[in-house]
Amino acid sequence: MSVFDQIDRILLTAAVALILLAGLLLLARIWLGPSMLDRAISLDVIAALIIAGLGAKSAFALDSFYFPIMLVLAFLGFTGSVGIARFIAVRDRPRNRTSLPAQPGDTKEGPQ
Repeated sequence: MSVFDQIDRILLTAAVALILLAGLLLLARIWLGPSMLDRAISLDVIAALIIAGLGAKSAFALDSFYFPIMLVLAFLGFTGSVGIARFIAVRDRPRNRTSLPAQPGDTKEGPQ
């Protein structure tokens, strides 16, 4: 084993250790919250960490078998993030003023 192969293995081991540490911290973030948006973003980042872990495994094995799987996971992570963002945008959209019943003191410009 050459020096460059040994350095490569050390760096890949460090990368896997950092990926695992980030995964543990993200699990803590999902557990603690405080909001649903924090949890959704954490799940999206965990999908990216899974992709990074598969890339590290592929680099360890010197095999490109996992590349299509990583591509599908990236697509699913993206569509999941867009779906969550659209759900939160619809949920947080202000209601239309014309659909609300008239309140005392309301004018065309709004409440006084």
